[in-house]
Amino acid sequence: MKLFHFSEEPDIQIFEPRTIYDQTDAKVWTIDEYHAPHYYFPRECPRVCLWPKDDTRDMDVERFFGMSKANRIIAIETGWYERVKQGTIYRYAFDSADFELEEENAGYYVSRHPVIPMEVERIDDLIAAILNEGIELRITPSLQPLREQILKSTVNFSMIRMKNAKLE
Repeated sequence: MKLFHFSEEPDIQIFEPRTIYDQTDAKVWTIDEYHAPHYYFPRECPRVCLWPKDDTRDMDVERFFGMSKANRIIAIETGWYERVKQGTIYRYAFDSADFELEEENAGYYVSRHPVIPMEVERIDDLIAAILNEGIELRITPSLQPLREQILKSTVNFSMIRMKNAKLE
């Protein structure tokens, strides 16, 4: 299994553990292949990712996925569309043997030691990369109404960089 780290920096030679948020120990963060498309965005872009899980109620599947053939949706705000459209990111690949599972639902794996990527791939057309994964991309003026509905639902979700989302 490969694990990935996404960056707007094209030439990272070694990933050193670092502390983020209120963590007490420094880590190198990576993401598994299933969750990787959640990071096909400029780093600071707020987004809401959702997909059904085994115990998602039928009414929630209908509410969020009823008008779609996709089984995963990512929503961004209108104000971020051009940055996503014109953005470039770099997908660094790692051997999973160097990492341990941190959070299964989100697909996070961590290493507490420096790691060297096996390869790096430039991704220029972020929108095509998302759509090629079979994911529906939704553009909305604000993520807040979707966020509020998801928090009351039984769908699986990931909300990334919401501190940068518009407040209503």
